Amino acid sequence: MATTAPAVPGGGAGTPSLRRPGAALRNFIRNGGLIRWLGRGGAVIPVLMLGFVLITLILKAIPAIRFSGFGIFTGTTWNFGAQYAAPVTSDGLTHLAGEKFGALPEILGTLATSAIALIIGVPVSIGAALAIVERLPRRAANVIGIFIELLAGIPSVIIGLWGALTFGPFLAHHISPWIASHAPDVPVLSFFRGDPGNGEGLLTSGLILAVMVIPIIASTSRDLIRGVPILPREGAIALGMSDAECARRVTLPWVGAGLVGAAVLGLGRALGETIAVAMVCGVALGSLPTNLYGAMVTIAANIVQNLDTAITDPMDVSAFAELALILMVITLAANVIARLLVRRVSGTALPVGRGL
Repeated sequence: MATTAPAVPGGGAGTPSLRRPGAALRNFIRNGGLIRWLGRGGAVIPVLMLGFVLITLILKAIPAIRFSGFGIFTGTTWNFGAQYAAPVTSDGLTHLAGEKFGALPEILGTLATSAIALIIGVPVSIGAALAIVERLPRRAANVIGIFIELLAGIPSVIIGLWGALTFGPFLAHHISPWIASHAPDVPVLSFFRGDPGNGEGLLTSGLILAVMVIPIIASTSRDLIRGVPILPREGAIALGMSDAECARRVTLPWVGAGLVGAAVLGLGRALGETIAVAMVCGVALGSLPTNLYGAMVTIAANIVQNLDTAITDPMDVSAFAELALILMVITLAANVIARLLVRRVSGTALPVGRGL
């Protein structure tokens, strides 16, 4: 007489899940499920980090926002108040007597130094990338490329020390006096005239930032230009274009969107740079520079220079959180504008330039 296998709860006698408990997990990993979940987690983590930082800054900055209002965007006085006097209360907020927070000089200083850095850094970086890829011998291009990448890795404090001890005084004694004496005395260009100072100020800060962003933009632009196919360039040369015309009409339009992205990477470094600018900007808290060589301050430099003074007063800490929030909004706005520019530029990147 034939015998039957005993019934197994939850399935037949040969249920694979009971015979191999880890089979489902192995199939999940083998089919790429783990990689997909890790990828989703990696995509969500930066968003969560950005949201956490943004929410923390907003919560910390609420007292300063209530205290200063929109005056922080228009005021030019940054006063920590009477540090050793008894706190006072106004509008339900406890603060030191005489406290006032106006960040207009810091905001303008941040934007001005970053603008100087990009105005100088972007053309130099793209020109260096073109020379490395298209003009220099391969061995020399590799050596120069290594030095550019090494320059990007130098700590900012070293560059700031070089700027304060060597580069700034050189500008003050040899470059700034010539610019100030030859600049036309007209309403717009009169900003280039004035006392060259001692090497600390707006011009030195902008040039130091340019030195710091050039390696980032140049190395990224070099990799982009290397990816341009050779056939469109050879076709442009065959049609009678010079090397400069080929670069302007073929190479640069081909990687236009990437170059905008490289410039945004440099802008992000310039906006957030702290210690190097703090070492060469001078001491000018709450004042606007009257010329290109005047002392100034940026948002990041103000925070790093005065945080130790403000750490004992909750309102001062809240004001610095509001400054950091303003800097974060400026950086995010710059990235959004850059993405719009990338979309516009990428629509005009043609294999061969317009006019052919």
